[in-house]
Amino acid sequence: MHLSHELELFPNLNVTQILFKDVKNAAELRQNAVEGTITGALINPTMLVSPFQVLVAANKAVHLNKTGKMKTRSLFSEIIFNLSPTNNISEAFKRFGISDGDDSVLVVLVHNKEESQLVTDITAKVDGQQVPLDDLSSLSDHAKIKKLYKITPQEEKCGTLLDAVVCRMATKDVM
Repeated sequence: MHLSHELELFPNLNVTQILFKDVKNAAELRQNAVEGTITGALINPTMLVSPFQVLVAANKAVHLNKTGKMKTRSLFSEIIFNLSPTNNISEAFKRFGISDGDDSVLVVLVHNKEESQLVTDITAKVDGQQVPLDDLSSLSDHAKIKKLYKITPQEEKCGTLLDAVVCRMATKDVM
């Protein structure tokens, strides 16, 4: 039901993604994340094209954390920030973080391989239905994504929406 991926540059760390829908306690989850009692990033899945997009953001966040160059206060807020095409932190949280009224949430955990208990702990806190990560595309709002990342129809002819989004995420620091 969840997807765990070992980071190539940091083989001792895994990124685990867990997707929930019909979530009834989004406001409580968001408050817990703000307080730091949830050790994960809570992401609005409507703004995501693919789990790979999150993996890219998490990998970049871990790298910046290890080199001491994060722009936000925590690893999990850095993941949310790295999903954004802009350098505005508050805008990234508005677009990619969860809101009190959201009914779906993607939880992203970064942990050592031995810390499998984190998945159980977070699953217990979410009042919603855990669904396979393959369902992410059915929750995505492609029109909003194209508008936010400024994807042109011409660009979609030569590559996928995922290619364009990941390209924007990767180059935001140099543009």
